[in-house]
Amino acid sequence: MAVGGFGAVDASANDFNGKITLSIVITCIVAASSGLIFGYDIGISGGVTTMKPFLEKFFPGILRKAARAETNMYCVYDSEVLTLFTSSLYLAGLVSSLLASRVTTALGRRNTMILGGCFFFAGGAMNGAAENIAMLILGRILLGLGVGFTNQAAPVYLSEIAPPKWRGAFNTGFQFFIGIGVVAANCINYVTASHKWGWRLSLGLAIVPATIMTIGAFLISDTPSSLVERGKIEQARQALRKARGPMIDVEPELEQVIRWSQVSKVVEQESFFTIFEKQYRPQLVMAFAIPFSQQLTGINIVAFYAPNIFQSVGFGNNSALLSAIILGLVNLASIMVSAAVVDRFGRRFLFIVGGIQML
Repeated sequence: MAVGGFGAVDASANDFNGKITLSIVITCIVAASSGLIFGYDIGISGGVTTMKPFLEKFFPGILRKAARAETNMYCVYDSEVLTLFTSSLYLAGLVSSLLASRVTTALGRRNTMILGGCFFFAGGAMNGAAENIAMLILGRILLGLGVGFTNQAAPVYLSEIAPPKWRGAFNTGFQFFIGIGVVAANCINYVTASHKWGWRLSLGLAIVPATIMTIGAFLISDTPSSLVERGKIEQARQALRKARGPMIDVEPELEQVIRWSQVSKVVEQESFFTIFEKQYRPQLVMAFAIPFSQQLTGINIVAFYAPNIFQSVGFGNNSALLSAIILGLVNLASIMVSAAVVDRFGRRFLFIVGGIQML
């Protein structure tokens, strides 16, 4: 079955969706590639902060600490400015994520990804060309703004465009690309660590995934749900035809999207405090408890600072970077397993299995 010039991947879906078309696959890959940029930023900073040329230029005090025999390796990276360099991205991402939901609703999922891609490009270019700490931190802030917008828009885009039967697998694609980005960043750090200009290349290469995602986002259409929300019914119909195939009657699905959009607008008129009512309390508690508990495990800190952690326990610079690559590959393998089973066994099953493993 052809879709706008594309063939179809032979897999069934339920409800109104017919087959998974190649158009959907390509569209979802473009959307999920925003995770590649986030993963790259997660993996790159920890490796760069172990590179001697980078520390000589921006943080010579750390090298002086490391040269002292009496200095504990755990204390070498005790620098507020170095911490600000790493954390500024996530602080900016936190702030922009508070605005991103309204931007995503007003501009659409696709346009929000384009906006985030532009922030990513600017941040990567500034970090690669940095001559002082102010440029480094400003570049990280721009990257963080990109993280906030794309991390809001991309998962929503994937959920809305993917066929319901395979929604879990397609949505896991975002996490899969994060894993690829982490591994790619660690590999690049390993290769560039021995060069005086290596840190510039590592930081500056963030513009490559940013360019791929931004250009790709220009070439895809927004989701039918987003288009209906903004009153663009005909464009939503065309987007559905492209996604589901020209031989599929998309009118029933379009009517359902319109109906759910109307329901959503009615719900928005209710008081915010409705979610605190007793009937919604279990869902509300778990919606906070699951991501909060995941953060408390400290796994994100391990991902951000893996090379520094390995170096502080006695690994050499190259060994620390190589260990970070291995850690990233293990994470990537687990994501692939999750994508394969999530739609068969459900999300709850993965939460239980993951929780038991962490215990």
